Amino acid sequence: MSTGGGTKAIIAALVANIGIAISKFVAFLLTGSSSMLAESVHSVADSGNQALLLLGGKRSTRQATAEHPFGYGRERYIYAFIVSIVLFSVGGLFALYEGYHKITHPEALVSPQIAIGVLVVAIGLEAYSFRTAIVESNKVRGNQSWIQFIRHAKAPELPVVLLEDFGAQVGLILALIGVGLSTLTGDAVWDGIGTVSIGVLLVLIAIILAIETKSLLLGESASSDTQQRIVDALQSQPDVESVIHMRTLHLGPEELLVAAKIAIRPDLSASDLIATINAAEQSVRDAEPIARLIYLEPDLRRSDEAGQAVSDPSATFPAS
Repeated sequence: MSTGGGTKAIIAALVANIGIAISKFVAFLLTGSSSMLAESVHSVADSGNQALLLLGGKRSTRQATAEHPFGYGRERYIYAFIVSIVLFSVGGLFALYEGYHKITHPEALVSPQIAIGVLVVAIGLEAYSFRTAIVESNKVRGNQSWIQFIRHAKAPELPVVLLEDFGAQVGLILALIGVGLSTLTGDAVWDGIGTVSIGVLLVLIAIILAIETKSLLLGESASSDTQQRIVDALQSQPDVESVIHMRTLHLGPEELLVAAKIAIRPDLSASDLIATINAAEQSVRDAEPIARLIYLEPDLRRSDEAGQAVSDPSATFPAS
């Protein structure tokens, strides 16, 4: 499984969430706080989500078969999408229902100090998990903003864990506010309001995750920088005049399909043409190791395409 820092962040989050889920559920049984119940379900959902991400990473490493000739790299995207569904249904909708029930039928909390103590400890544990996800993300984020990183990352694990940990941290604070206000005012409605707030937060995060992973499932091209490196590698070959057009597609976070039509010198012999194609493929792999499948079509540039080399990777020309 080549998720790198993503695996470390997932395991850190999984360990933290299992412990937190148990402590929250015990606190709910002792206090009757709906915020604690919502947070318990939230942590259970997060634990299941991290297990799904690990499973997806493991299954994505299977070798290609005749039925799936391009391999199973996209399984990581599928399991990330399932995570968004679990977070929406099990976490968000349950919290909204429980919060509504608590607001319409408020019940006084029992021993709220226990819930407050558990929430404070949970905030510390979630902070550790969140910090791990941030540290691992910074290793691959480069100069992107956090929003850009979440939107454009091809490996889904780190963005998913980042959003989950962020949601967990904010959810714990909302639960703490709800329980605290209920204790100070003696009005259990505040506990229900805190629970509804947690539900809204989880639903929003789930929607963001679903949108981003849907884009990965549909198939995203390589980044513009990656495409430019591939074009430069192809055009570095002495017998390649230019790249007429090119398409790229991520088969998985670390698997890239490259298909390009390249203009070659018209005086090449068949053996020289084969050598040029092989050299061009190797040049692409050296420049971009994740380019696992490369299909190059040699052609002669037409007069109407003169000067239209792909200096901009986003520029494409009709195939012929």
